[in-house]
Amino acid sequence: MEAKATQALANELIETLKDGQKGYAEAMTDVTDADLKETFKKYAAQRSGYITELEDQMHKLNLHPDEESSITGTIHRAFINLKGMVTSKDRHSILAECERGEDYAVKAYQTALKAQDLPAALKTIIEKQYQGIQQGHNDMKALRDAAVTK
Repeated sequence: MEAKATQALANELIETLKDGQKGYAEAMTDVTDADLKETFKKYAAQRSGYITELEDQMHKLNLHPDEESSITGTIHRAFINLKGMVTSKDRHSILAECERGEDYAVKAYQTALKAQDLPAALKTIIEKQYQGIQQGHNDMKALRDAAVTK
């Protein structure tokens, strides 16, 4: 894979992770339930760690992480902020928004994993992170579904 394409792919994942980290940090402030605060804190920390892993790997490959947000990321974050202002901040609404963010992350990782000729070390990191992203999605979905039945 060409270096520019690899760099663009990794930067897109980093932006997606930054969105998730910020989304979970915002969600922590929107809930009063201690269990959700802990869950959101865990996933915000996970995303932060994933960002560091990808950026470290990019440096090893002599690629450079973007310092500025992508337009896609900015639009996505603006939507999360808007959504936070208009929802009733109930458990189900917040979890539904987190799951929607996870859907976005899962798709970004699935797209990245389809890329041909990724450097092996980068592909290994993306595959490992994808498992965590998928688990986050499943957790948000399960919590959201449980919130409906309460």
